[in-house]
Amino acid sequence: MGHTATPEAQSGGLTATEHRLANGLRVVLSEDHLTPVAAVCLWYDVGSRHEVKGRTGLAHLFEHLMFQGSGSVKGNGHFELVQGAGGSLNGTTSFERTNYFETMPAHQLELALWLEADRMGSLLAALDQESLDNQRDVVKNERRQRYDNVPYGTAFERLTALAYPEPHPYHHTPIGSMADLDAASLEDARAFFRTYYAPNNAVLAVVGDIDPEQTLAWAEKYFGTIPAHDGKPAPRDGSLPGVMGGQLREVVEEDVPSRALMAAYRLPHDGTRESDAADLALTILGGGESSRLHNRLVRRDRSAVAAGFGLLRLAGAPSLGWLDVKTSSGVEVPAIEAAVDEELARFAQDGPTAEEMERAQAQLEREWLDRLATVGGRADELCRFAVLFGDPQLALSAVQRVLEITPEEVRAIAAATLRPDNRAVLVYEPTGGAEAGADSDNEDEEGADQ
Repeated sequence: MGHTATPEAQSGGLTATEHRLANGLRVVLSEDHLTPVAAVCLWYDVGSRHEVKGRTGLAHLFEHLMFQGSGSVKGNGHFELVQGAGGSLNGTTSFERTNYFETMPAHQLELALWLEADRMGSLLAALDQESLDNQRDVVKNERRQRYDNVPYGTAFERLTALAYPEPHPYHHTPIGSMADLDAASLEDARAFFRTYYAPNNAVLAVVGDIDPEQTLAWAEKYFGTIPAHDGKPAPRDGSLPGVMGGQLREVVEEDVPSRALMAAYRLPHDGTRESDAADLALTILGGGESSRLHNRLVRRDRSAVAAGFGLLRLAGAPSLGWLDVKTSSGVEVPAIEAAVDEELARFAQDGPTAEEMERAQAQLEREWLDRLATVGGRADELCRFAVLFGDPQLALSAVQRVLEITPEEVRAIAAATLRPDNRAVLVYEPTGGAEAGADSDNEDEEGADQ
């Protein structure tokens, strides 16, 4: 088994070691004895981008099935055992991965490792038509509650479809369509598991009050006998031109609280210096109440009740800059759009001030520290960098790369990408009159929601 370590000077005192089992499972360990808890995080390199037309939503559906019993744990036993031991757990699916995680009292770590290994190695023994039908209904109801029956609920799905035209692998979101969920068969689910739920397609991170030698021995004991699988197809190509080359636009008339302007800008892939520069640009423009768009639209003009601009980081396709503005009563969308374009053009011309750069870098640094401050957050970040970029050590030095970005790099990426010809636009017009707005909370991942 291989072994690497991160120099403490490059990671704020945090360290991690990586090991690889004979079957290909990568195990990342990070000691932290501050509190007597341990986090287990397991990322599988499969998400909605791996799905094929006619079977969208299968990755998210299968995530739910992973909580429906395995060879040694029946029914809802996974939840019952973890919660009975004082732990917490869940799972989520995104475009690019599916993850499962538990945070346990340190003395219950072995239980969490055994549970994850049992369902990785033996879920097919428990997967039947009844559990498939049960979880299919759960996912369909989740779609109704989060997408179809809430104000602005389909915005994420609509904008994604515009920004990534068919047959792009990111054209559809992880929730999938009702028709495709209905079409999924038991054999579809079994084939999906056999293809993607293998140790050589996964990364296991364990963080917290652990004995690394004992933890690695448990990982070998419980995961080491699970066979690898070499039948995974390569994901479809997600590359696209740097800019869209024209504005895509859709107007939606629905019973929503207020008019809304939403837009998705095509931005550089995650893991690049340009992506970090874009993150800083969007933080300055729309990251909170001190941002330019909030100050202009909400405070000064009072033409909007909410204005935000954030980055949806993606590694296998261009990232998206996500603009979301809810108008004040009586304000028309063209007035909002003109003000947004004016602010973006000014930023592309002049760039950020020194104060804005300092504030944005401090904000992103704080967010990074918040993620690494908990054992669960750190385990998730280690898995993320291992799966998407091949090196978990990058998680511990990510903030340094953000702090090295210059104001000119931020201005340049804004000038190159935050343009009217590089966005998909979604306009909401209320059918019942425009009132004060409400926010939509769809994201790029779907959870187990047990």
